[in-house]
Amino acid sequence: MTTLDILKKTRAARSSLAALDETAKNRILLAMAEALMAAEDDILAENDADMTAARGHINDVMLDRLRLDHDRLAGMAEGVRAIAALPDHAGRVLSEVRRPNGLVVRKVQVPLGLVSIIYESRPNVTSDAAALAVKSGNVCVLRSGKEAHRSACAIVKALKSGIAQGGGDPEILNIVDDITHQSATDIMTAKGLVDLLIPRGGAGLIRACVEGASVPCIETGTGICHVYVDKAADLDKALAIVENAKTSRPSVCNAEEVLLVHSAVAAEFLPRLKKRLVDDRAAAGKTPVELRLDERAAAIIPGTPAGERDFDTEFLNYILAVAVVDSVEEAVAHILTHSTGHSEAIVTEDPAAAEVFVSGTDSAAVYVNASTRFTDGGEFGLGCEMGISTQKLHARGPMGLDELSTYKYVVLGSGQIR
Repeated sequence: MTTLDILKKTRAARSSLAALDETAKNRILLAMAEALMAAEDDILAENDADMTAARGHINDVMLDRLRLDHDRLAGMAEGVRAIAALPDHAGRVLSEVRRPNGLVVRKVQVPLGLVSIIYESRPNVTSDAAALAVKSGNVCVLRSGKEAHRSACAIVKALKSGIAQGGGDPEILNIVDDITHQSATDIMTAKGLVDLLIPRGGAGLIRACVEGASVPCIETGTGICHVYVDKAADLDKALAIVENAKTSRPSVCNAEEVLLVHSAVAAEFLPRLKKRLVDDRAAAGKTPVELRLDERAAAIIPGTPAGERDFDTEFLNYILAVAVVDSVEEAVAHILTHSTGHSEAIVTEDPAAAEVFVSGTDSAAVYVNASTRFTDGGEFGLGCEMGISTQKLHARGPMGLDELSTYKYVVLGSGQIR
């Protein structure tokens, strides 16, 4: 079946989803979660095949992002259940105004229609996207990257089984069979079929979608995330935050890529940082972090000299660009120059410095004394997310149920004419 055929049959199923109330949608979601776990053996077998095919073609960090096991699959199922537990906002009255002529003007939240996601090697996106689409009242077409395609197809097969078991139409969710560039182009140019396109992946994928789409497209995900250690920072707290932001899962978009350190604490902090992220990790048999240092940082600790593009690169690996700055204002200026608008953090005990940082930076999520790794739909109480929007119009930050909605005006009259 062609990509356009899949889009058409999915869009045709909109009415069946629109007819479901909150109870019916939740019943379907819970059945989807159960079906995921019931298909565990099949899903993990397909994931193993994806892993085997990918070895030697992607690095170990990306292999870990692709890998599924029992715990990760159970986490995916729990994410679907978390979506079921959220309030259903479809049909919610956002505002109501009674005009002097008696007209009642209501602003009502409604689904977008057909949401399509083009994504790379993260199988969990499959279930997150499907669950959010169902709960928000949108039909969904997925287009997985080749590395995760077997896994994604097995997950979709299980989810469609759950939709049917829960009393829904399985055609509200589909995945594209074709994984060539043509299928992506077909989705990007399917005006009248696709109401919103969400790319999830590296900078190349996102750029291709934003520049090539003639359907509405959200710019997501590319995360050159910064942590700034201020002169008033608690250095123990800063070490823990930097370590978590860089090493807990370096392959994801909310991982730290750039560290800025105030010159007043650099001589004390940077040697401790090197010990923590390089020496101690190597001694423990873990992958050490490669520190790419500007000239001022390199004068304090050994590392790799930072290249011209290192402060503009989403490494998605155990690499951290490090620079020394002389003020919070200089840190903010650096971030405004190099950030992709995803997530930034300051570590400081000075409320005035925190305020300068928060008001001066212009990213979707700004943290004071916390890791950038919290930029996530689940951590923000959204259940999970379709992606992290780094643009400002329609959606910004983790995209949950509200960001998969639009609104229409419902006007109630009693015969008024103008």
